Order: sequence, then structure tokens, then C-alpha cells
Amino acid sequence: MPLVGRDVEQARVERLLADARDGRSGALGLRGAPGIGKSVLLDRAVAIAEGEGMQVVRVAGIESDYELAYGGLHQLLFPHLDRLDALPNPQATALRCAFGLAEGDDANRFLISAGTLSLLADLAEDSPLLLVADDLQWLDQGSVEALLFAARRFVADPIAVLLAVRDTAEPSVIAGVEVVDLSGLAAPEAARLLDDHAPALAERMRTRVLAESGGNPLAIIELGSARLAARDADESDPAEQVGPLPVTRRVQEAFRRQIVELPEPTQRALVVAAADTAAPLAAILHVVESLGGAAGDLAPAERDRLVRIDSRITFRHPLVRAAAYQDAPLHRRIEVHRAYAEALRADADADRRAWHLAAATTTPDEAVAAELEGVAERAWHRGGAMAVCAAYERAGRLSADRELKARRIARASQAAFDAGKADRAARLAAEALALTADTGVRADAIYTRGAVEYERTSPRADAELTLEVAALVRDTDPERAALTLYEAAHAARHGAAHDLLQRAADLMRGFTPPEHLAPVVAALLGWAELFAGRPEPAVGPMRELHTTARGGGLDLMHRITAGFGGLMIADEDRVLAGTEDMLAEVRATGALGWVPYTLNVLAVARLLRGEFADARACVAEGVSVSDELGNTTESLAHRSVEVWLHAVSGDEARCRALAEEVLPRARARHRVNAEIAVWGLGMLDLSARRFGDALDRLEHVSRGPASRDLLVRAVPDLVEAAVRGGMPDRAHGPLAAFRHWAEHVDRPVATGLVLRCRALLADEGEADALYAEALRLHEGHGGPYEHARTQLLYGEWLRRRRRRAEARGHLAAAGSAFERLGAPPSGERAPGALAAFGERGDEPQRSGPLTLLTPQELQVVRLAAAGHTNKEIAAQLFLSPRTVGHHLYKAYPKLGVTGRAELAHLVK
Repeated sequence: MPLVGRDVEQARVERLLADARDGRSGALGLRGAPGIGKSVLLDRAVAIAEGEGMQVVRVAGIESDYELAYGGLHQLLFPHLDRLDALPNPQATALRCAFGLAEGDDANRFLISAGTLSLLADLAEDSPLLLVADDLQWLDQGSVEALLFAARRFVADPIAVLLAVRDTAEPSVIAGVEVVDLSGLAAPEAARLLDDHAPALAERMRTRVLAESGGNPLAIIELGSARLAARDADESDPAEQVGPLPVTRRVQEAFRRQIVELPEPTQRALVVAAADTAAPLAAILHVVESLGGAAGDLAPAERDRLVRIDSRITFRHPLVRAAAYQDAPLHRRIEVHRAYAEALRADADADRRAWHLAAATTTPDEAVAAELEGVAERAWHRGGAMAVCAAYERAGRLSADRELKARRIARASQAAFDAGKADRAARLAAEALALTADTGVRADAIYTRGAVEYERTSPRADAELTLEVAALVRDTDPERAALTLYEAAHAARHGAAHDLLQRAADLMRGFTPPEHLAPVVAALLGWAELFAGRPEPAVGPMRELHTTARGGGLDLMHRITAGFGGLMIADEDRVLAGTEDMLAEVRATGALGWVPYTLNVLAVARLLRGEFADARACVAEGVSVSDELGNTTESLAHRSVEVWLHAVSGDEARCRALAEEVLPRARARHRVNAEIAVWGLGMLDLSARRFGDALDRLEHVSRGPASRDLLVRAVPDLVEAAVRGGMPDRAHGPLAAFRHWAEHVDRPVATGLVLRCRALLADEGEADALYAEALRLHEGHGGPYEHARTQLLYGEWLRRRRRRAEARGHLAAAGSAFERLGAPPSGERAPGALAAFGERGDEPQRSGPLTLLTPQELQVVRLAAAGHTNKEIAAQLFLSPRTVGHHLYKAYPKLGVTGRAELAHLVK
């Protein structure tokens, strides 16, 4: 029987299923009010899928289980846990810990998400798969995150994902998935549906039902049936009794009227069932009987189709459950929850027991609060941040002791932030601060406020708050002080808030950190010296940390500090190797929160070396993962780097459009990378021969708040713009500062850049030797881009002196290099110089083959060239093996190869 009025939506669902059967993944969300037809469409999809031989895995959100970490995921995957051994070991371990099947440290929620993806992909190897999730708004947050993580990453797997969510849910509940909004039925379809279900309804009643239902199918059916029942019983029209209510309330009221007509024991049994809809039938019947009822009490509700009874009790619609539970008096609900708590004595039921106790407790009770604290700790080990928050917050509310309440509320605040609930985290942190004067608790709460402000306001706001924490704990907890100062220094650096970095340095100088943290504290003090214009004392400890980090054994905090610091002192060649190792480690361990920061370091290092295709791959993944994590600041940081990359590729329209979109927010959120975007705009002007505009932008960068950070590397471009624009005097001041920096960082790439700048400004007698020495240094250091630029400038200088043979060699080599790197604006200058010389340049080479790949294809190709299998690549990139194979299949023709055996030489 076709669905009434849902032809378009049903066709879209059927297309999703057909695509999955053809090996094309897809995900679709259905959003709408209760009763609008979401579940009916899901049921129809399941029927079609099963008829076509597809596997179906299904889960439905249950309101009473919302606070149970990974309860929904467990419901979905439990029948298939025998496949865990086929997953990468870290992912399998994470899932076992999440489901309470193994003991371990706190479960990594990103590995849980990756394991969900891998398990579903493995399941789909048998036959095409339909995953259905209904009432997504009631699934616990960890389960929703895992399902959306997987759904967004399936590309070439025979998997269809179909999700349903209420229209009142937050948009983030279904973010990143195509959504179909279900509205009410059109008038003809609504009338047809009513006539099918209540054909004998009087015209007046029929008109009222159609008007009041708003086209909602469930409302049409239930209100129509209610009016028929009222007429048959010779009662007044129920609509007259309820008055004008929203459609959902009207339907729930219709269900309430059905329930109150049931025998009293049946109503009580329905309250028991509604209080824990995930409980097995035996548990529900045990509670019913403990309250003086019997199994037969549910028969009238089953007869009226309000519930379906098998191994569990399923309500016909969530609004039936809501009506049964919410209409019960408070004392009855408390009585039921206490009965559940008494019945749930097994260790496996400890969390459910604690929540029933909490629901039955209306005044502070330390025993119940302690049980909820246990729930929070177990959820923490399973990786369910939102479940941790809910349990700690409720434990705080039930705490009789003010200090215990403050501590629990502060922990709830941190968990809320970890779960991406910044507003809730800020509210709870403020509440904890108002409750206590305890230094440790206040430090926790202020630290969380700082983390919120990093995302909500700016890194500067975070730095100010974390400095407050450091001052609180410096004398009593040196390790925590060092960790907090690390956070403050990084936040201050991102915001180019050097005054705050100096405050952090003052605090660092005033205490002795633990031995294992001393290297990172010394390096951060080096940052403060560098930004104060004193590279002499800065470079040593910064370089020492980098050397130590390469030796292994240091934590991620040390290594990311070494990476950013290395970029500031022209160590990008060494930074690349160390940060690539770090990226592989954070991928393998599922430390996804570190991935955007690691990719930020890599993207900038590759940009400085001229490895633009790889830089674009880093940026693309950095944006994707940052958006996945809700890390707006890091997303903006990566997109600021993308502005520079568009500039060097010559895509002026995209460069300017992205800068216009990103810069206003990036300046507040990540000032250092915002300045990289401005640098890119200056490069765009320079390549277009708008020398005055270029010089203005580059002067802004070279005098701005990040000028002593890695943005010092913009000075050579400023010098070139000043000389080519006929304004060399404007180059002398910035070049003097650059030479001072280069002298102390003492790296060939920096020395070569100084020599190139001096050559641009030198007279004829000096320039030749300066260019030649700069070229010698850049041949082996700094990457192909700076080498090609030095060749180009030297070749142009030689051309102007009519030294044809020498000029031709340098210009041709530079032009070829720029083409290979995908930097056509620079590449066009070399043939132009030769043409002005009376010669034609060689036919331009096509861009290097790696520049033809998408960022994801390039990542996959590099890992395949290194000898990794599709399964290993999938584990590193959080993809499915089929998706990896799909990217390789797309890449081979672009590269002119037929298989992975040919990749190693090509990539090298």
C-alpha cells in the first residue's frame, strides 16, 4: 500500500537504497514533527531493503537511555561484535571498552567512531547494508557522534544510512548529512488519509480534524479516530475539551484520553513500562509485580494497540509513552523508579540503577550522589563525555555538602566542554566558582572557562583566564602550573597577544617546573624572547626541544611546541620529519583532537618549502577534522593558509573570496594564521605586478603583531615588492630586522634569503656574487619553491645584463619548477623574461602529476607508495578500505600508472 502524500520523499529514499546496492554510499536525514511520517518512511525503507536482499541494522533512540554512554551504539552493533577481531586493534579495543566488555583507560571517542565505521564497512562486505536510526535526538551523544562520523566518511561502500530526527532537535544532531524536511500533507492527501481511517466521520467533525491536524498524518488518524469514538459513545467532541493546542499536544492528549479509559492496574503498568523503555520484559514484569500488579495488567493496553509486547515492551509511538508517564502523579513515578532501583542489583545494571535512584530522589542525598559519581567515572572510562557531564551534574544537584557539589559541578563543566557543549560548560563553570573558594576546584572551573572562551571569543581571552589559573596553582602544584602555562603560551601565540606571553614568561621564571616539563617551559620562554626581538637567547632552548622531540619518548605537548617553534626559527626541514611522525602517532592512537594542530604545523612547513599539493592536502583534512570536532578556531587557521595557497596558484577569484570570508573572524580567533592570509594577498598582488598594493600588505604583515613569529618569512617578498615597485627605501628597515633574526637562527634557507634580498638592493658589482651564493644555499635547503624564486630573480638580473646563456638556463629551470609545483603566476615570468630577451622559452611543462590529485587522493597515494595496505591506510585516515580503493582507482589515470607498484618511484 503506497504512502499517502510522500511520493517525493519515498523516491529519494529508494534512490538512496539503489545507490547503495550499486556500491555508492549515501546518507539521508528525515526531519519533522512527531507523527509527520518519519518512522513510516523508515519502515518502508527497511521493507524495500530486505526485499532486495540488503542487510539491515537498526537502532531507535530511547528518551530514558539518553544519559547512558554508547547505549544506542551498543544496541546497534551488539549482534555483530563477533567481527571485532577483524578491526584494527586500537579500534576494537576502544569499542570493547565502550561497551563494558574490557577494562582499560578512558576510551577514546574518536577510536570508537572509527571502529564503528570499520565494523559497518566490514559488515557491508557480505552484502549491501542499510543502517536506520530513528529518534536520533534521544540517542546518547557518543552514539550520534559515531554514527555521523561513519556516515560522512563512507564513499564507495554499499551502505545507505537513513536517520530520523525531530524538528525540535539541535541542528548539530544531524550535521553534515543531507536532510529532507517533512511538512504536513497537502489538503487533498490529508483528506484522503482521513477518509481511509475515519470514513464515517460527520462533515463538521471532518472539517475540524483537517483544520486542527495541520496535515500531520498521526494527528489526522488519531484525532479522526478519537472523534469517531466520541460519537459512538455519545460523548462531546474531545476537541472542545482540549481547546486550541499545538498539533503534538493534541495528539498526546488523544493518547492520554485512551489511557485514562484503561483499568487502573493497566495505567500503573504502563507507567512502569514508560519509566524504562529499554528494560527487558522480565524486568518490567518484576517491577509491576513488586508494586502489586500482574503480567495480565498490560493486556488491555496491548489489545488497544498502545503497546506491542515481545521480548520488550514497545510503545506504539513515543507520544503514547509520554502520555503514560507524564500524566502519572509524581508520587507514582517516584514509587516506580524506587522499585526499579530495588530490582536492578546486578553489577551490569549499576548505571541504570543509579539513574532510577536519582529520578526517585527529590532532596539532597549523598548516597545517591555518590552512586551517580560512580556512573560518571565509568562513563569517562568508556569515552562518553556527555554521559559524564549529566551524571556529575545530577550528582552535584543531589550533594548535601557544598564543597562536594562544587567539585562535581566543575567536573560536569569540563565534561560538557569535552562533549562540545560550550554554553553548558560555561554555565556550570560559573556555578562552581560561585560555590567554593577551594583553589583546586576554582582552577578547574577557570580553566574550563578559558577553553570555552578560546572557541567563543578569542585565544587572548583563553590566555588571560589560564594565566589566572597558573597564578593560583604555581606555588602549590608546579606540574599543573607548567601545563596551564603551556596552554596560556600557545593561546597567546595564536592570538599574537605577546603581552600575555610575556606575563606567562614572568610566571615561568618564578618557579621550578618538574624535570620532565622543563624542556617545554624553556622553549616557551624562548618564544617570549623571540617575540620581544631577542633571538639570541631564544633559539637555543627552542632548537634543543626540537632535537629532544625527534629522539622520541616525549608527549604530544612537547612535540607540538617543538613543531610550532621550529617554524619560527627556519627549521621547517626538520619540522616536517618530526611532525609527520607525530601525525602517524595521533592517527594510530585515535587522538583526533591533536590532528588539526599537527596538520597546521605540517601545512605551514610544506607551504614554506613550496610543497603546495601536500600543503593543500593538510589544509583540506585540517578543515574537515576541525569542523568535525567543532573547533572553529583551527578551521579558520587552516582556511587562512588556504588563502595563501590560492594566491600562489594564481586563483585570484577564490583567493579574494576566501579571504573576505575568513579574515574578519580569523583576526579575532587565530591572528598568526590570519596574517598568513594577508601575506597571501600580498603575494597575489606581487605576482600581478601590483607592487604598491603588495608592498602595503606586506608592510602590514612585517610590522604587525605576528611579525616576529613565522611571518618574518614575508620580509623577502616585501623586499622584492619594494625593489620592483621602485621604492627600495621601504625595504631597508624590515630587512635589517630580518638579517638580525637570520643571523641567530643560522639556517641555510634563512641565510640564502638574506643574500637574495641584499642582491635585489645591491649595485651591479655586488649583486652577482650575492645571487650566486644564495642560489648555492637554496639548491640543498629550503625546498624547491625558494630555489626556483632565487633562480628566477637571478635569471632576470642576468637577462638585464645581456648574459644570455646564463640567464636562459636559470629562467628555464625556474619556469619548469614553478609549473611542477603548481605555481603558474611565478612560472609565467620566466618565459616572459626570455621573450623580452628575443627568445622563446621551452614549451611549458605541465603541472607535476601530484598536483592533479585531490587532497584526499594525494594522502592515499603517499601512504600507498610507502607500502601501506588499503586497510592500514583506512585506519590512519579514518576511512573504509573500499573508500581507499576508490581514491586509488581515481588517482591512477591522473598519474599515468596502472597499479600501486609504480607509485613509490613517482611519489619520491
